[in-house]
Amino acid sequence: MRRLIHLMLSPSCRLARLMIAEKRVACDAMQAEDSRNSMPVLTDLDGTRCEGVWAILDHLEHHYPQHPLAPEDANERRASLRWLDWAMGPLHEQVTMRIVYEKAGQRFTGSPARRAPDMNIIRQGREELKLALDEIGRAAEANGNLAGRGASLGDLAVAAHLSALDYFGEVPWADFPTAGEWYVRMKSRPSFRSLLADRVPGQPPASHYAELDY
Repeated sequence: MRRLIHLMLSPSCRLARLMIAEKRVACDAMQAEDSRNSMPVLTDLDGTRCEGVWAILDHLEHHYPQHPLAPEDANERRASLRWLDWAMGPLHEQVTMRIVYEKAGQRFTGSPARRAPDMNIIRQGREELKLALDEIGRAAEANGNLAGRGASLGDLAVAAHLSALDYFGEVPWADFPTAGEWYVRMKSRPSFRSLLADRVPGQPPASHYAELDY
């Protein structure tokens, strides 16, 4: 059986889980025992070991070409990859690390240190999140999804981050209805089911986390 070792609230691990599910590839997902190790790690049926979300993406696209994650149209593909880059770069650094990594335990994020949450850092992340949601809403309104009419890799990457933030009820959906409508469509996809079932021991999600509406 294929096996994915992951950290429950790590956005890169969440993206790996979404990509595997979008490919319709059966896989057992297991929470990592040691959060200091590089995650996620996919071991395929033939023993191939892929460490890190980029290696997993490359492996999936080459060995499981059905249900491609990137759009066929060249313009949409470039836009999708731009959203992917934005999600794993600026969104991760300016928002997710400042909120999720402050609130969640190291065991579930792989954050380098564990200490009491710094509310000043969290507040900075919340302000950056508002800017991000505005940009997401404009793209969704113009294109249907972020890069085009169909959901693709960029949508999955952004949704992976928002799902971790939404676990803690940190996303002000009421103030950004267009972004909220897009995210509801994303979380309604079958690939999201395992993420919505996540429960951190002693740290339950926001009441609306698994709901398919707000």
